[in-house]
Amino acid sequence: MESILHVFEQPIVPFAILLAVILTVPPLFEKLRLPGLVGLLAAGVLLGPNALKILETKQPTMELLSDIGLVYLMFVAGLEVDMEQFRKTKYRSAGFGTFTFIVPLIFGTTVGRVFGFDWNASILIGSLFASHTLLAYPIVSRLGVVGNEAVTVTIGATIFTDIGALLVLAVCIAIHKGEFSLTSLFTLLGMLIVYSAIVLFGFDWAGRQFFRRTGDDQGNQFLFVLLAVFLAALGAELIGVEKIVGAFLAGLAVNDAIGDGPVKEKVIFVGSVLFIPIFFVDMGLLIDIPGFLKSLSSIWLTLAIVVGLITSKFLAALFAKLSYRYNNQELLTMWSLSMPQVAATLAATLVGFRAGILNEGVLNSVLVLMLVTATLGPLITSKVAPGLRLKETQVAPAQPKTETETDRKDSSLFTVVVSVRNPQTERFLIEMAAILAKHENGRIMPLAIPQAHAHLDASELDDAVRRNQMLLDRAMEISRDLGVDAEAILRIDDAVAQGISRASREKNANLIVMGWSNRTSFRARLFGNVIDGVLWASHCPVAITRLLDSPNKLQRILVPMENFTNQAVRLIRFTKILADANQAQVTLLNVCDRRTSNNKIAWTTSQMNLLAEKWMSGTNTDVKVVANDDIVKGVLIASQHSDLVVLRSERQRTAGGLAMSNITTEIVQQLNCSFVLLGEPQKNYQEVVSY
Repeated sequence: MESILHVFEQPIVPFAILLAVILTVPPLFEKLRLPGLVGLLAAGVLLGPNALKILETKQPTMELLSDIGLVYLMFVAGLEVDMEQFRKTKYRSAGFGTFTFIVPLIFGTTVGRVFGFDWNASILIGSLFASHTLLAYPIVSRLGVVGNEAVTVTIGATIFTDIGALLVLAVCIAIHKGEFSLTSLFTLLGMLIVYSAIVLFGFDWAGRQFFRRTGDDQGNQFLFVLLAVFLAALGAELIGVEKIVGAFLAGLAVNDAIGDGPVKEKVIFVGSVLFIPIFFVDMGLLIDIPGFLKSLSSIWLTLAIVVGLITSKFLAALFAKLSYRYNNQELLTMWSLSMPQVAATLAATLVGFRAGILNEGVLNSVLVLMLVTATLGPLITSKVAPGLRLKETQVAPAQPKTETETDRKDSSLFTVVVSVRNPQTERFLIEMAAILAKHENGRIMPLAIPQAHAHLDASELDDAVRRNQMLLDRAMEISRDLGVDAEAILRIDDAVAQGISRASREKNANLIVMGWSNRTSFRARLFGNVIDGVLWASHCPVAITRLLDSPNKLQRILVPMENFTNQAVRLIRFTKILADANQAQVTLLNVCDRRTSNNKIAWTTSQMNLLAEKWMSGTNTDVKVVANDDIVKGVLIASQHSDLVVLRSERQRTAGGLAMSNITTEIVQQLNCSFVLLGEPQKNYQEVVSY
């Protein structure tokens, strides 16, 4: 009996419990259409000292993992800021950032003073109002309206609001510790400026140098990023400010160095599925249910914080509208995007609560604020963002070719590289590539890559070469039967994904065709798979296919659409080639909310008809707009009568630091027919590659 009790006292027990909670609770709440973070908070309350008393916030394991989660949360917030979008409108982003920082700061400070808090606590409450989390970014990204200036400005403003809020936090903590004087204030600000410069410029330079020298060594690159985060957090504490300030600056600093590649995916994945969820569970442990209910019984503080935040964010968006001559649709989008309070707000609240500046009533009110704004903000965004307009140059149906691209296309054939790895799917992949190549009077290049590990002996490598040569011989035989020009490529490489990307670049490929493999398993998300590796590095579009039958037998093709930008046009042009080869019928589908107005449905239908007239002429094309509050369900219902569904591949993102599945992933997991995911080329190649 004593040995059993001794086992349960081990630090590993809380960690095992936390893993079980993270694994089971968020998916359960998401099935109930509630945010996963609500489930984590509820689990913390249930397991905490006010209920089952299984976990305590003072346990060494809990303290360590929660602190790592807190640092990681702010790091991911900085890492997910789109620096490229920010640079496009940095001055207007600074303007809106000022509006959406100052106005909420004044409102929050006023709320604090009205409810009897001293000036220091009141200003800290105001700083909690000032920041925002881009919780609805996946929505505007999916709708294809990120290029709208109002959206870009709001994204860029995140940098100013979060840094400003964290600096106010640093000063308030210093004042609370009794270290405040004009001399100490200016000393702290001076140290912050020097420290910020060292992190932002020094870490950025070091990151670029390290990534350039280490090449494809993702393991060491991953460790470098983690070291940068915790060094920055430690440096912040050494100068007397909170570690979350350093973590956010570190995220901004390494943003450009790691780009959108596999290392960034791994770093975010580890945080979003492990450390950040533990932080939310720890927040739940702090909630005293009787105290929470008591604070809500005197609801005026909570109501003032919620209403004050929502009102002040609206006024800031209104000032931006008047200053930059935005329309009402853009006003509402900026308001809804800047409303959610999750990452920086929760982190700063916890720091202020632990320091004794904020009381339990403010902590509980901020939790209510988080739940309200995390629900209301994305909801409003989903309603108003579809009505945003892009500049004509942004919505242009085709990207104009540069001189470099024209010269390249004139001097080389249209080339489709086909990665052959599985003999069971090889024929259908070659048939798909042949259809596309014939349409462009081009050629296909079957590609096989024997993987040469560092410790692979000669006989094993010979066997791998022999197996892959057999795949290529079979591919060439199929190509001859189909009457398409083909050139086989056998390339020995240490990594399959990099081998595909390098060979495709060397051959100036216009398209890569690959077979489907699981991208949602734990192992695939943590270590990446071949598909992810190619998508991260490809210079041209990538068609990821799961074909249940020959592509020469396709008769009904479904193309779900949510936006009408260049990415949508690429899907349509790709689909037309397949449809013309089989005289197939194409259905362009848009799934809208049941409350969508008739005018909006008519506008959507007209836009889809225009695209069909321009890019699907001569093809049997049907345009459908169906009402369903669940987009995934709407697409799945429509796919029941289709042979193939053509979708755009989307990158995984986080919502408030937590891992978040995208609609495309949900659809492909449930489709019962063939599908093609069309991935975009790497950002650096966007201007010189079209398809």
